[in-house]
Amino acid sequence: MFNPTKNNALHGITLETIVTELVDFYGWQELGTLIKIKCFSESPSIKSSLTFLRKTPWAREKVETLYIRSLKKMKKDK
Repeated sequence: MFNPTKNNALHGITLETIVTELVDFYGWQELGTLIKIKCFSESPSIKSSLTFLRKTPWAREKVETLYIRSLKKMKKDK
């Protein structure tokens, strides 16, 4: 039987967890350099970032892509 969540690296991970882990790993300044959106570079906060990302699919996709690409690096540093 086909299971669409089997190969989905983001299954069960909230957007808040993704943003928090990226901020912990990269910091706001580096995150703002990697993904050029104001919510990461001008008065950044988890709350304001989540609000923006939930309303902006293209930005959310960039954040999710960076998270997936960064998973191995983050696991090595733990």
